[in-house]
Amino acid sequence: MKKYHLRRQDKALSDEAEMERILGSARYITLAMCAEGEPYLVVLNHGYDPAQRRIYFHCAREGRKIDILRANPRVWGVAFEDLGYLDGKCDHAYRSVMFGGKARFAENEDEKRTALEVMIRQQESDPEKVITEQLAPESIRNITIGVVEIEETSGKEAVRN
Repeated sequence: MKKYHLRRQDKALSDEAEMERILGSARYITLAMCAEGEPYLVVLNHGYDPAQRRIYFHCAREGRKIDILRANPRVWGVAFEDLGYLDGKCDHAYRSVMFGGKARFAENEDEKRTALEVMIRQQESDPEKVITEQLAPESIRNITIGVVEIEETSGKEAVRN
């Protein structure tokens, strides 16, 4: 995809460490995909692995999202950090990270376990307890894990003044 310029350069968020922090702390992402010229959008909880530049999510074994991603793995997504409405200014403070890449599905148990650990650590307040109690080999085998291999990112922010 051709890189598009950000019209409001004063709102550009270009600090890679800050973008990774947002991807790694956001509770949800929105993921857009397309099949046969028709857009489809989902909100997902996820885990971000900065070392691999991957986003992991879990989903059902079958369904519309799976069918679309198998037909066209190109995706675009956003992680959003809501910093609050600016009362009296008719404005909103936020940081967002957009990302593009290709989706695939984890095939082996090692990758699934890694993905689940990343997701649990990002979402849970006591991740080690959940990992110990819930990541049994049979549950890992029976889950479907989506993997977004991030190819590009861009960020935007409007912070309180």
